[in-house]
Amino acid sequence: MTRKYFGTDGIRGRVGQEPITPEFVLKLGYCAGKVLSRADVAPPHRDRPAVLIGKDTRISGYMLESALESGLSAAGVDTLLVGPMPTPGVAFLTRALRLSAGVMISASHNAFEDNGIKFFSADGMKLPDAVESEIEALLDGPITLPASSAGLGKAERVNDAEGRYLEFCKGTFPKNLALRGTRLVVDCAHGANHRVGIRVFQELGAEVIAVASQPNGVNINEGVGATAPKALARAVVEHKADFGIAFDGDGDRLAMADRDGTVFDGDQLLYAMVKHRHAEGRLRGGVVGTLMTNFALERRFAEMGIAFQRAKVGDRYVLETLLERGWECGGENSGHLMCLDCHSTGDAIISALQVLAAVVGCGKSLKEYTRELTLLPQVLVNVRLKGRPTCSRPRSGKRWRRPKPSLRARAGCSCALRGPSPWCVSWSRARTAPTSRRWPTRSRRW
Repeated sequence: MTRKYFGTDGIRGRVGQEPITPEFVLKLGYCAGKVLSRADVAPPHRDRPAVLIGKDTRISGYMLESALESGLSAAGVDTLLVGPMPTPGVAFLTRALRLSAGVMISASHNAFEDNGIKFFSADGMKLPDAVESEIEALLDGPITLPASSAGLGKAERVNDAEGRYLEFCKGTFPKNLALRGTRLVVDCAHGANHRVGIRVFQELGAEVIAVASQPNGVNINEGVGATAPKALARAVVEHKADFGIAFDGDGDRLAMADRDGTVFDGDQLLYAMVKHRHAEGRLRGGVVGTLMTNFALERRFAEMGIAFQRAKVGDRYVLETLLERGWECGGENSGHLMCLDCHSTGDAIISALQVLAAVVGCGKSLKEYTRELTLLPQVLVNVRLKGRPTCSRPRSGKRWRRPKPSLRARAGCSCALRGPSPWCVSWSRARTAPTSRRWPTRSRRW
């Protein structure tokens, strides 16, 4: 079934343009409340269904939060408001408070003009496609209020939400380690991690130099954060820090830097986490990447005897594959990393703690710890499509053999749908940079 609004990461778009309007979000809240409050979707643990709402620091979050709360109330669902909270924090609190569902208002790494809505199930995981389709199916129907206003939902604020999540994150760091004597630069992207993302490292003993931690509603992700790591690299060198940590606006994407300003992407950080677990004998099963994971990582895991599986692009598909195989570690080169023994979803704070546990424990820099992994040249090109593609499966993995082995390359494409304006992502990788740049080329189909 083709979905009109939901993409790989909820519903997302430009604020003021459908679907990110107060009217649509109110209706979405009502329809989501009707579906998520059913006992077969989320078994009730309270007198009436309850949903938690979090948001990042975009100015439009206030408007959308009110609309969403109104829609849920019309459906007879109580709402618990936590204010600015990273996406993985919403997932954790939904599960910890035993609620029917959780909702995050965020457009992740996008600029402040965009916003979005993503849902979490009662177990803190992203909603299955089938449930999202059920919600969409109700959007064309009317809003029917309860016969009595006594059936409307109530709203309350969770005052200790940040403290609960902070302690949860700290609990994933080894108790026999501390960060005393470690100087960190933490780039919060003026986003949802602007408080908790600093406190967690301070309380573990690190000296923290915070940058991009003054959100004003319109500066989220503006030239900073995990998607603009050059700012982090400069700050690490300037402050003579041991490591740099950068989050994106909603706190589920991670980039890190070494003391010399070298930036490490998701593939390299995933390798550090897996290497550490493998050395300690606690790696469960294999590792999941995506179609765009650098081939060097797959090859290195093969040398280590670690199984590797590629999923479609999108952290929800990485999670699905991990659950299908009973594995724990996976991620994307964009910095969405998962350790299911720590959390039910990707969490930038927890991922950073796992990497720090690996390098601090042995006294090495990130460059030293990941020296066995040399990334191969790879090119990614985003192509805006005129409409949503009708194909259900991405083309990928086609190989071309050139006369010389050094010119062997692999190219393909996959679709990442993040709202009404999908992007097609073409990629190529090769053993030499000039070869990788020969693909992808523009296609007449686009």
